[in-house]
Amino acid sequence: MPNNAAAKKRMRQEQKRRLHNRSIKSLVRTQVTKARTSITTGENAEEAVRNAVSELDRAAKKGVIHRNNAARRKSRLMKQLNATK
Repeated sequence: MPNNAAAKKRMRQEQKRRLHNRSIKSLVRTQVTKARTSITTGENAEEAVRNAVSELDRAAKKGVIHRNNAARRKSRLMKQLNATK
């Protein structure tokens, strides 16, 4: 437990930030999963990949995930998309 006011405030801030980051990561994972399933089924694959790339860029811009992590995931998605064509 925090012993001073600054530590208590830091805990409150971390908790808010953790919840915010978790929701963004969840959104990213959902879009990536949708993109992968649409690649395998072949329905609206390009649009789903575009949405996933957009979410990855947004999360990287906000600092929720590292920009290289986003780039790696985008690269893998594009590779899967182009392999099916």
